[in-house]
Amino acid sequence: MKRSDRRPTAVDREALRERLVELILGHDIELTGEEVSSRGDFDYEEARRLWRALGFPDVSGEAAFGQSDVKALGSVRQAMDTGLLDEESIYRITRALGRTMSRLADWQVEALVEQIERDISAGRAKDRLERAVELAERAAPGFEQLMLYSWRRHVAAAASRIEAFGTVDDDVHSTYLTVGFVDLSRFTSLSNDLDDDALGHLVEDFEDDCTDVVTDGGGRVIKTLGDAVLFVADDPGKGARIAFSLIAHMSARDDLPNVKVGLATGSVLSRMGDVFGPPVNLASRLTTVARSNRLLVDEVTASQLGEEFEKRTLPARSLRGFGLVSPITVSQRRAFRSS
Repeated sequence: MKRSDRRPTAVDREALRERLVELILGHDIELTGEEVSSRGDFDYEEARRLWRALGFPDVSGEAAFGQSDVKALGSVRQAMDTGLLDEESIYRITRALGRTMSRLADWQVEALVEQIERDISAGRAKDRLERAVELAERAAPGFEQLMLYSWRRHVAAAASRIEAFGTVDDDVHSTYLTVGFVDLSRFTSLSNDLDDDALGHLVEDFEDDCTDVVTDGGGRVIKTLGDAVLFVADDPGKGARIAFSLIAHMSARDDLPNVKVGLATGSVLSRMGDVFGPPVNLASRLTTVARSNRLLVDEVTASQLGEEFEKRTLPARSLRGFGLVSPITVSQRRAFRSS
């Protein structure tokens, strides 16, 4: 019997699990927390603090580490000893990495699990664990390079944004932006009628399409919230054009609900990859009173929109946290609409 034709035994599966972990981590699991901190020239309590900052529980006394962990601690120690980065910055960066990589890892593994299930159903693989090992052997190295490339490009872009938008030297985190919220209409009632797989695909399609449209329009997606996407643009005109592209794109799809978009403009605070401030909250509130396939904006945004847009002030209504607000509905003038 060929190896590919038989089911792995319990011994085979244990070896496959060990091989999978080794492939992912790049080393054997052979060191305890005390041993890895000592080799990395770290006090054990300091190492535990870094470990927690990355989002991992304490594993004192257990063999849970290897040579890559020693190397990582050594890099942190070198940064501390040279004084290039102070301790506060090191721990902030570490927490940011932990939170971001945790979400990224969940996302990637979910995608790979779906791939493996499709391979099993199509007869391209006979065993899930064997297929996972094969993917780790053949696909992981390329994706590791892609992650490093993507990180470098995003760091360069983020540095450029600080240079361009950090208008005051004493507060480079404050930027003047147009903030947009795009929200699915009737999402709650729709989600009650869908099974888990269908709901998952709907949300993923919505988020993917929003990201493509926003990026193509020169904006930037800040975060996705299931039935909503938060994005930013350099100015109100660009934000409005992105909003209408989103509305046109989503309304053309029969498998996705219509959307509502709110825009607000002003000074926002950028922290940990997110944005905060009144424009963020106001853009979100505007979507709660917008009709399907409509764009509502605040007065600041409306005052900076050019002649390609028509504006109409609506009756005042109560928006949580802002009191009575008169939203402004915006539409594109026919002469400016793309064919």
